Amino acid sequence: MRVLTGGLLLTLLAAACKTTTPTTVQTVPAQPVLLTLGNRSFTTDDFFQSFTKNQLSADSVQRTDVRNYFDLYTNLKLKVLAAQAEGRDTTEAFREEIATYRKQLAQSYLTDKVLIESLAAEAYQRMQQEVNASHLLVAVSEDAAPADTAAAYQQAMALRQRAMAGEDFVKLVRENSKDQATAATGGNLGYFSTFFVVYPLETAAYATPVGSVSQPVRTRYGYDLLKINDRRPSRGTVRVAHILVRLSPTADEAGQQAAKQRIDAVYERLQKGEPFDEVCRDVSDDLTSKLNGGVLPLIETGRQVPPFEEAAFALTKPGELSKPVRTNYGWHILKLIDRRGVQPYADLAASLRQRVATDSRGEVLRQAVLQRLTKTYPVQPNAAVLTTALTKADSSLLRGQWRYTEPLDPALQNKPLVTIGGQPYTVNQFFAYVRQKQQPARKPNTAAPTRPAEQPLTGSPAVAMQHLYDRYVGDRLLATEESNLEQKSSEFRSLMNEIRDGVLMSQVMEEHVWGKSIADSAGQLAYYEQHKDRYQFPERIRATVITAPTDAQLTQAREWLGGKAPYSLRRTSPALVYAPNQTTVSAKDRESLYEVVVNLSRNPDYIVEVAASHDPTERDSVSAGRIRNAVAYLRQNGIGLGRIMEKDYQGTRPGEAKQAPATQRRLTFQYFSTSKADVVQALTGHLGLPTDAITVSEGLFAKGANPYVDSVNPRKPGTTTTLRPAGKVVSVQLDQLEPARPKTFAEARGSVINDYQAQLEQQWLAQLRQQYPAQINDTELRKLAK
Repeated sequence: MRVLTGGLLLTLLAAACKTTTPTTVQTVPAQPVLLTLGNRSFTTDDFFQSFTKNQLSADSVQRTDVRNYFDLYTNLKLKVLAAQAEGRDTTEAFREEIATYRKQLAQSYLTDKVLIESLAAEAYQRMQQEVNASHLLVAVSEDAAPADTAAAYQQAMALRQRAMAGEDFVKLVRENSKDQATAATGGNLGYFSTFFVVYPLETAAYATPVGSVSQPVRTRYGYDLLKINDRRPSRGTVRVAHILVRLSPTADEAGQQAAKQRIDAVYERLQKGEPFDEVCRDVSDDLTSKLNGGVLPLIETGRQVPPFEEAAFALTKPGELSKPVRTNYGWHILKLIDRRGVQPYADLAASLRQRVATDSRGEVLRQAVLQRLTKTYPVQPNAAVLTTALTKADSSLLRGQWRYTEPLDPALQNKPLVTIGGQPYTVNQFFAYVRQKQQPARKPNTAAPTRPAEQPLTGSPAVAMQHLYDRYVGDRLLATEESNLEQKSSEFRSLMNEIRDGVLMSQVMEEHVWGKSIADSAGQLAYYEQHKDRYQFPERIRATVITAPTDAQLTQAREWLGGKAPYSLRRTSPALVYAPNQTTVSAKDRESLYEVVVNLSRNPDYIVEVAASHDPTERDSVSAGRIRNAVAYLRQNGIGLGRIMEKDYQGTRPGEAKQAPATQRRLTFQYFSTSKADVVQALTGHLGLPTDAITVSEGLFAKGANPYVDSVNPRKPGTTTTLRPAGKVVSVQLDQLEPARPKTFAEARGSVINDYQAQLEQQWLAQLRQQYPAQINDTELRKLAK
């Protein structure tokens, strides 16, 4: 019941996102009353809107007819009446919750959905190509005085004319661009696609022919010129795992050689067949990815440093390795996990709509809505007062530190500054808005938000104040529209009524049904005793079902999952190597031990084996001391003793007697797990397979619970059957047959609570029907049922 209520609220919010732009509702005749509960009446229109909306938003197999829904509707209204009688709709908490829902719901009515769809389709079309462009920035503040803006534009036009006349664009960039991050390299941005640069620049990049230079494009940092160097079809996305050997850009020759030797040694291990994920966890310096085998998020063109990106896109087959690749971060070895082309629009549409609404296209959407609203709510500025108000800006506004004192000058104090839809707004209100919204002037920064700026830009305080005024008017227009949504849109009004009803119903259900049923253990037990015949286990068989793509992989899965828990994951953390007779945990050792803590914290079913050895010159107590100190560190960081297994070789490890003493003085960490799911995850990573390629299910299965178990006939305990459905191989191991039997109270408790809730709800509704007698207009109900 709780889930249904939460789902109802989400459904209402989702339904609003599919609506058309609200229009003014014409006056209609009063609707006939369909239902009266006590002294409250509910119209046919109210019921029909609720019925239609919930039918359209529900799964078709769950749809109900009018008469069945009428019972649900009546019960909802009874619960809402009970909540209102208890005063729940008057509390501050209720008002705040409804205000939050209203704010969320209103957003879909304050956007131009047709324009969002158009921008999303445009973005998808642009995603089919990648553009290589260079840019030149003529910097000028977004708040610059008109003369400065005009001068910057003229400079940009002159530079464009020189470029179009044949001058080297790279040379022009190096001599004139104010984007310090790219000027030295000729302004080249590399290849990029949609959402990489701000929308005006993106539009210029896709509209300008290859080899040509765009018209000046105004952004918040100045005027940009784009030279289009090339276009190519989209390369889609790739997912790779990587191993990083970090190298500082300032490393000396010895440091560079050491890093190169390390990465070459890693590459040699991989070439010999060592699993990539194990080598990664052993040596990678990328702490954020090494614990999951080095796997990185999907990579799009233009989002990574060029050498890394080119190496990633050069891989063609899953599992393929790159040779060592040098970037400004160090040396990498990449392994291809997956490669995808541009997905169909239907798959991307939802995310594209979200992105166009939240990136720099958001201003396009805002202006489109404001243009529409100015026709509904006329904007009438008081020109004289506005002119005086703008003069109150000074240079502190450009630093985000502007202040004012009240009372203002008599010419401004509480004087109407602008009237919007008949509502006046004063200078004092505007100045309060300015103080809240002012920000320091932005620095030049075009293609990427992390690129460094050359210097702050100067601006005009009066222009900055004018921009804030324009923003203020826009915000007031949107607020005016939002406050009138109930009057303008019957759909919005209906949705808000349903949200209010849903919140109130949830509160009273928690009080009278849900909380009561969960807390009343005696009532649960009594209900169970009265209805034991409802809670029965059918005949079941204990089974383990393993699926894999091939016979060989199924054999490996059986091997990994064989025996009893804890199961070996064949995963390790870096070993600790000790000096002779050393047992203490050094600062460097703590870093490795912290990785063990992280692994165990993230994986609650993991167990770690801490194993120690010592060289022949050391006493047996030395290896014991190494174990003791490492375990103490793990315990201090929240790892219980039950998750640590200790193994003391009391000497060298088997087969290592001839190795170097430093190799013999080790503390190693081997992971095990009590969960077969962890084993499967480790195996798929070991084989380089998708995480869902191998699955394991175990438990008691009744008929119909698992198709693979059902297909084994006869169901004979102690047998293992191999099945070969299309595209996979399945192992079904049958263990113990359990005959049908009644469930104990503990086994049935979840079902008992649900059934007990239903009983409490029916008893409560019976009381409410007596308190609020129902009168039904059968004539109207029959019309609706036809």
